Amino acid sequence: VFREPGVPIRIEDVDVDAPGPREVLVRTAAAGVCHSDLSIVDGTITALYGLPMVLGHESAGVVEAVGSDVTYVEPGDHVVTCLSIFCGECEYCLSGRPALCPHESQRRASGERPRLSQAGVGLTPASQLGSFAERLLVHEHAVVKIDRAMPLDLASVLGCGLTTGLGAVIYTAGVRPGQTVAVIGCGGVGLGAVQGARLSGARRIVAVDRVAARLDRAARLGATDVIDASQGDAVAAVLDRTGGVDHVFEAVGRAETCQQALKMLGRGGRVTIIGVITTLKLEISGADLMYGRSLGWSMMGSNRFRLDIPYYVELYLQGRLQLDDIVTARVPLQDVNEALAALSRAEGARTVLLFDR
Repeated sequence: VFREPGVPIRIEDVDVDAPGPREVLVRTAAAGVCHSDLSIVDGTITALYGLPMVLGHESAGVVEAVGSDVTYVEPGDHVVTCLSIFCGECEYCLSGRPALCPHESQRRASGERPRLSQAGVGLTPASQLGSFAERLLVHEHAVVKIDRAMPLDLASVLGCGLTTGLGAVIYTAGVRPGQTVAVIGCGGVGLGAVQGARLSGARRIVAVDRVAARLDRAARLGATDVIDASQGDAVAAVLDRTGGVDHVFEAVGRAETCQQALKMLGRGGRVTIIGVITTLKLEISGADLMYGRSLGWSMMGSNRFRLDIPYYVELYLQGRLQLDDIVTARVPLQDVNEALAALSRAEGARTVLLFDR
C-alpha cells in the first residue's frame, strides 16, 4: 500500500470485494516493477485518483472467479492484465485506437462498494489494476487470455513494458524493413523497442545508454550498434555511424534526451517518445523539425492488447521474441521497495515480483 510520496510501500492486509457484473478476480502469479511505479513513489509524477493506493500495473495470473455477465474468461484461465482497458463503444475503440479509450465506464461508480478497502475505507488500485497484490479484482476488459505454455513470470512484462516498446516501433511509428533506428534508453521498454525494430526488419539498430550491461543486453537482443552515452557525444556518434536515422525511440522521458533524439534524425525522420512525459517541458529549435522531421508520443505502444499480447506470446514460444533476458531479477513481494531502489540505480532490465501459486 502506497500512502505518501517518498515513504516506502508497506505490506498490509486489504479486503478484496467479490466480483461484480463483468468483473474478474485474478490470483496474481507475477507483477513487473515499472519505472512509472517508481515515479509515483518518489513524487516525480503525481498519483492519479487519490491515495492510499495499491501500486502495480503489469501482471499475469490465473482467473480465480468471475462475476455475472462475464463470458470471455473462466476460472483456471491464464491471463495478462493491461492498463489499456477498453470500453468497446467510444470513438477511439470503434476507430481501432483502443489504447486511447478513457475507459471511465469500466470503473465502479461513485457510491458503489470499492473493489479494495481497509476497514470500509476504499483504496485506489493503480491503473484500475493494483498489481502489487495477491489478488486483482478488475473489469474483464483489463485481461487477455494467453497460452498456458507461456511462463507467467515472463508473461507479466507483456502487460506494459514490452507491449509499449514493441508497439511503439511496430504500430505507432510503423518502422519498415530496411530503415534505420536508434533507441535511447535500454531498460525494459527500450529493449522492447530494440526487438520491435529487429522484428520489423530494420537495417541498423543503434542502442544508446549510459550503462554497459544494458548495452550488452541490447546487442544480444538485436542492436547492430551500441553507443555508451557516458563516454562522449551520443548525437555525434549516431550521426557518424548512420548519417542520421529514420526513427529514434526515446525511452528515458527526459528533456535532454528528447532534444538529442531530434538531432539524431535524418531528413524525414521521426522521434517517438515512449518514456513518461507527465512533467516534461521541451525547448525545440525549428531547425530540428525542418526537412520533414517530426516528434510524437506513443500511448502504450498504440496497442490493441487482446490481439497483440497473444501474438507476442506466440513469438516467444517460437523463439522469435526474447523475454528471458528482459526479466533480470525475481523477488518476493516483501522486497518491493528494494526492487524500486534497484530501478532508480538502473540495475538490470525488469524485476518481477513473484507470488505463491
